[in-house]
Amino acid sequence: MQFDKYDRLILDIIQKKGRISNQELAEAINLSPSPCLRRVRQLEESGMIAGYVALLDARKLGLTLVSFIQISMDKHTPERFNHFEKQIAAFPEVLECHLVTGQSADYLLKVIIKDMDDFQRFLLNKLTPIEGVAGVHSSFVLKSPVNTRALPIN
Repeated sequence: MQFDKYDRLILDIIQKKGRISNQELAEAINLSPSPCLRRVRQLEESGMIAGYVALLDARKLGLTLVSFIQISMDKHTPERFNHFEKQIAAFPEVLECHLVTGQSADYLLKVIIKDMDDFQRFLLNKLTPIEGVAGVHSSFVLKSPVNTRALPIN
């Protein structure tokens, strides 16, 4: 799909202001509402806009501790990795799971929890019992000067 300047503007604005009305969006990009709405629908149907979400305030939910966890596996087989990925996907604390290279770890997880006690429970009762987990190294976020989900639109 080819994108022009209007599509790029729509994508940039929508990912930052997901609840913007079509009228406001059309005004922001200097396009009339009907063609603006057609473009948004076309972007949705093409899969470029994958969905809409509400971003919640983690602190107000009592989730104050973010950890990046490096996981080393005992065996590097598709079965072992598939099993781990299936288990991890079931944990609501896991925000992201990445199979990585260039590290001593196989996976990098981003986890959000209430506090250190909650982290200990997650680590001992959920993460380390997964068959194949051979090593765990955790780092805790002190500050997040940049924290965005918006993708760069070029």
